Amino acid sequence: MSKKDVTFHSKILLFGEYSIIQDSMGLTVPYEIFKGFLTFSDTSVSEEFKTQSNEHLKNLGNYIQEQVKLGNLTFDFDTVAFHNDIAGGIFFHSTIPQGFGIGSSGALVAAVYERYVKDKITLDETPTKESIAELKRVLGVMESYFHGKSSGVDPLICYLNLPLLIKENQEIEPVKVAMKKDGEGAIFLIDTGISRKTEPLVKYYMEQMEKPSYREFVDKQLKPFANNCIQAFLEGDTETLFGYMKKLSHFQFQHFKPMIPHFFNKHWKRGLESGDYYFKLCGAGGGGFILGFTKNINKTRMQLKGQKLEVLSYI
Repeated sequence: MSKKDVTFHSKILLFGEYSIIQDSMGLTVPYEIFKGFLTFSDTSVSEEFKTQSNEHLKNLGNYIQEQVKLGNLTFDFDTVAFHNDIAGGIFFHSTIPQGFGIGSSGALVAAVYERYVKDKITLDETPTKESIAELKRVLGVMESYFHGKSSGVDPLICYLNLPLLIKENQEIEPVKVAMKKDGEGAIFLIDTGISRKTEPLVKYYMEQMEKPSYREFVDKQLKPFANNCIQAFLEGDTETLFGYMKKLSHFQFQHFKPMIPHFFNKHWKRGLESGDYYFKLCGAGGGGFILGFTKNINKTRMQLKGQKLEVLSYI
C-alpha cells in the first residue's frame, strides 16, 4: 500500500443546509484553502497534537473494524497496516478548523478510507452514479463515529474533490461550477471565530420540524428558495440568484435564530434592509463560517470592515 501523503481539502455547502434533510437539492464545492493529510513527521505541529490525533485515529480505526464485523461495512480494511501505522505515530495534519462546518471530520474519514481500504473505489476515472452512491453510504457509516449519524456527503466531496449536486431524490452527481477569480460581485465567507457542535443544532431543528406550522414553512418556503438558488447559480442567472438569496436569507433570519451568532444579527439585518449583500448559514450555523453573497464586493468590504472576510468566488 502506498505510503504517500495524499491531501484532502475542505468543502463548502453552498446551498441546502437543513432543507437537504427534507429532500431539497444541495450544492457543495471543494474549498482548497484548508486541507489535511495523514503523515508520520511534521515539525510544524506540537507533540501533544500528534499524540491526540494519533489517539483519535486509533479510536476511529477500531470503530471501523467493529462496523466491518457487524456487516455495516463490507470492504477489506487493512488492519495490519493500520495498527503498524498507529504504533509508528501516524497522525492527521490538518489546517481545517474544527467545528466550522467545512468538513474537518470529512477530510479525515476520506484520508483513512484512501489509505486503509484495500478494495476502495479509486479516483482514476470519472465516478459513476453507482460508485458515488456506494461511496456516500460507506463514508457515511465511517463518519458516523463523529456525529452519531452522517449522510456521507462531507467525506464524499472531500474524497472526490469535485463539485457535487445533490438532487431531490438524494441522487448525487458531479457538476461543473465556474469559480471565477475576478468580478464585481462575489460569494464570500465570514469567519465568526466561534467553534460549534453540529449535533445540538440539528437536534433543535428536528424538534422544530415536529411542529406542523414549522414543517410547512420549510416545505413551502425554505426548500423552494434553496432549489431556486441552486438552479440560478448553475445557470449563471445572477438576477434570479439574488432574488431568491434575499428570500432565503430572510427565512433563515426569521426561523433559524438559534443558528445565527447573536452579535451577527445587526450585520445580517443590515444586508437584508439595504440589499447590498445577503447572508446565509454555512453548514449547521451557530458559529463557524457564514456565507455571503454580494453584487459589489468592494462596497461590502467597507460595510463589514473589521470582519474576517474571504472571497470564495466572484460572480
